[in-house]
Amino acid sequence: MEPIRWGILGTGTIARVFTEDLLRLPDHAVVAVGSRSKDTAEAFADRHSVTRAYGSYAELAADDEVDVVYIATPHNLHASNARLCLEAGRAVLVEKPFTVTAAEATETVALARERGLFALEAMWTRFNPVIDHLRTLVSSGAIGEIQAIYADFSAAFPYDPEHRAWAPALAGGALLDLGIYPLSFTWMLMGQPDRVNVISTPAPTGVDANTAITLGFPSGAVALLHCGLLADSPQSATIVGTAGHIHIPDFWHPNSLTLHRPGSEPETYSVTLNGQGYTYQAIEVARCLRAGLLESPKMPLDETIAILKVMDTLRTQAAAPQA
Repeated sequence: MEPIRWGILGTGTIARVFTEDLLRLPDHAVVAVGSRSKDTAEAFADRHSVTRAYGSYAELAADDEVDVVYIATPHNLHASNARLCLEAGRAVLVEKPFTVTAAEATETVALARERGLFALEAMWTRFNPVIDHLRTLVSSGAIGEIQAIYADFSAAFPYDPEHRAWAPALAGGALLDLGIYPLSFTWMLMGQPDRVNVISTPAPTGVDANTAITLGFPSGAVALLHCGLLADSPQSATIVGTAGHIHIPDFWHPNSLTLHRPGSEPETYSVTLNGQGYTYQAIEVARCLRAGLLESPKMPLDETIAILKVMDTLRTQAAAPQA
């Protein structure tokens, strides 16, 4: 089987971790890297034994030996970087959030479809084997009808107004960086909410720093979600149903879950992750490319757009004066 040939756009921490996971897969090859600095690209290439290093994103996008580009730049660059690659004929895996706004996502998806090219949001949680098992449990009725979901993702970021997490110009804030995880997780299980509310505390830069989200669904189920930049949280999720509940530690990159049902002993399902866990989304990209699919059924492009529409609403509410 011919390997899937990857180009890496960006050379930051997430690019490094994803590349290290790619190198664990025998049918994948990292053949090129692009940065705004030739020196940075060459240093990355030397560290990971990548053949070609480019001092611009455009040169990487123009490389015909690349099958798919992983876009690992700050949020505010995702849309323009994806457009650059798609216009050059490259499939794209775009780090979450896919873009900053739903309008940008709509334009990016339209371009991918117009060009007949694969595109995917790198919401790596969706492809984790524990999450596959969770979806099977929920769809089989193991906990009955879902009534509530609790999920949190907060981490302590040292305050630096120029850091991507705190800078408005870099699309910072807890919602886009961390809140996208519990929101996408809940959407995966419940679909689109019909009620959306936020309570948020802003950072001195104006981005949201500590944010609570409540969602309501047509079924009557609710979700209580939290994201923040000020403190480390358990980063766990619990799905409550009429016949039991499921608890997932580190739900955004889990290696286990536990099913609790009345009258039964807890049942724990666990796995040993391949690498850091980014391998699974790469495997899904390869499966889709080899099958001629233009998107993944586990993270459909229309769902990416719909989630960002809700994110637009949440960010607007978070920016409004709080009562």
